[in-house]
Amino acid sequence: MPRNFIRGTLPKENESRLSRMEPVAKERGTTENGGSSSTREQRSSCSSLKMFLVALSFAYFAKALSGSYMKSTITQLERRFDIPSYLTGVIDGSFEIGNLLVIAFVSYFGAKLHRPKIIAMGCVLMAVGTFIIALPHFLIGRYKFETSIRSSVNSTNNLSPCPARLLSPSSQASGDPLSEAPSTGTGCVQTIAVIGPVFGYLLGSLCAKIYVDIGFVNMESITISPGDARWVGAWWLGYLIAGVITLLSAIPFWFLPRSLPIPSDRIPAQCTPERTSFIKDSPLLEHKYQADEPAGFLEMAKDFIPTLKTLLGNPVYFIYLCVTIIQLNSLIGMVTYKPKYIEQHYGQSASKANFLMGTINIPAVALGIFTGGLLMKRLKLSIMGAAKFAFSTSLIGYFLSLFFFVMSCENAKVAGITLPYNRVGGVSYEERSVFSACNSDCVCSGRDWDPVCGENGITYVSPCLAGCQTSTGSGKNTVFSNCSCVVVAGLSSGNLTASVGHCPHRDDCDRVFPYFLALSVITSFIISLGGTPGYMVLIRCIKPQLKSLALGFHTLSTRTLAGIPAPIYFGAIIDTTCLKWGQKRCGGRGACRIYNTTAYRIAYLGLTMGLRTVSFLLCILGFVLLKQHLRREERSAHQVANGGAELEALRKEEVLASNSDQSLQTSTTDYNNTERETRL
Repeated sequence: MPRNFIRGTLPKENESRLSRMEPVAKERGTTENGGSSSTREQRSSCSSLKMFLVALSFAYFAKALSGSYMKSTITQLERRFDIPSYLTGVIDGSFEIGNLLVIAFVSYFGAKLHRPKIIAMGCVLMAVGTFIIALPHFLIGRYKFETSIRSSVNSTNNLSPCPARLLSPSSQASGDPLSEAPSTGTGCVQTIAVIGPVFGYLLGSLCAKIYVDIGFVNMESITISPGDARWVGAWWLGYLIAGVITLLSAIPFWFLPRSLPIPSDRIPAQCTPERTSFIKDSPLLEHKYQADEPAGFLEMAKDFIPTLKTLLGNPVYFIYLCVTIIQLNSLIGMVTYKPKYIEQHYGQSASKANFLMGTINIPAVALGIFTGGLLMKRLKLSIMGAAKFAFSTSLIGYFLSLFFFVMSCENAKVAGITLPYNRVGGVSYEERSVFSACNSDCVCSGRDWDPVCGENGITYVSPCLAGCQTSTGSGKNTVFSNCSCVVVAGLSSGNLTASVGHCPHRDDCDRVFPYFLALSVITSFIISLGGTPGYMVLIRCIKPQLKSLALGFHTLSTRTLAGIPAPIYFGAIIDTTCLKWGQKRCGGRGACRIYNTTAYRIAYLGLTMGLRTVSFLLCILGFVLLKQHLRREERSAHQVANGGAELEALRKEEVLASNSDQSLQTSTTDYNNTERETRL
């Protein structure tokens, strides 16, 4: 059959498709010789698609690893640079600020330029930023912590930590620095994005065990351990590793084509429609709705504002947006400072806290998200069913989280801070409260933090404030003797000695901590069950033409109103519970050395639970609006169905009328013919 005849009988859209296929057929040559060539093209396209998915998954992994590693270094950065928690919150939130600066640019130009190379440049830029974060370590010299302990192993002189009163007044301000430390596929992509934080926290755990200046100092001279409030791990090392991984993730994108054209005559059997639906010029897209692209920026801007007003005018979407912003504030603030909470409240090291986050909490969240999606598919939940499921799981997790308030530990016994020297009454810490008659013969500084543990089980801020007269040994093996304040405590009649470091944590915390971990895993899993159903509520309550804008605005809003402020104000509230601040060498307040455990627990958990309480109140309003929304949709669907039925009835009436007219006309014609024949 001639091609012109075929072209004349096809619809215009199929004619245009046929015209696009002609150059392809010419390049292939004859039909017989083109079969193997077409197969090679199909295999190449599918291989490129697989390579893109693998590269994108690796890039997601690198991004998630870097972001989670940042949160694992919170306490390390505070101690290294002598900054409060709210300032580390600013550093953590700056990651989202960087996203906001480029998200509009990438969203607009990304679809018009070479997308794989745009992604590659983004990975390179992220790697450079990660390297820059580690740069201060190499610029500001070695870490020097407060200590009055000799670092020289070969020293045999017995030095007194208690300077006599006859020293000049100038020595009173500087404490007793006798010596210091030496100077200085969609599902695949989302799965990888969950695995990334696991490795990020594990990397944070590993680096926290390593001393910050490893390789540059004699480790035998380091007198502090990873559990000490002055310990700083090799925080910079993890950023270098994360930067290298991110840089490697950019390499595959440089070798990918701008688009992945697939021959129009057939699609490879091994490539499913979902895997080829985004490919440019794919014939599978021809049946889908194609949005009209604006001719220019002004037209796009004019259309954007009315569309956004329409979107925000949807009450269900607006309430959903408010609820998720509040809940993400609670979640981000809680996750950011959870390792720090484990350190301060339960006396665990930063390394162990990060390890537990990476191996217990995050896998529980991942399992909860997966299980929630599976349950929604099996139960075939409606919109209202999904909303109720998400609300129920969140509410159960909320009530279980209340038990965290009773999993408490008492404050560590620190003389002059949490415990008075005479053990009578409480202590509202001031600098003068660490001085007592037992250390009045020594010229001590109340600002230093150089803790020692007395034989009575009480920690003293420094050997001088413990009233110790002599010391023997060096480094971690230093023992202070003739400590007059240990006698005053009167809990033991031993040899009046004190050892380096704070006293071991309380036995009650060791008993409570496993229960805290178990409850943390259970609540994380239960709350995460509602993640996928809750997200589907957002998808289903929006008109198809507004879904892209709805998801984009939702992401932008949560990052702006939750990702940036939550770490900052959570850190600021945590700072209010500090009992003893460190001092910068150049003057001014440094990092916190010890917190009020009870106040910390109430502030941290209270703020987390308070935000979630507000979100639940909004959820009640959301359910009312969602029911109204569904009723309107049902009425609209009913009206459309009735309108269709009426239209069908009218069509049938028209057909019947037409048939009747035709029958009448036929009868009339037959009658006339009969009458004519009779006359003849």
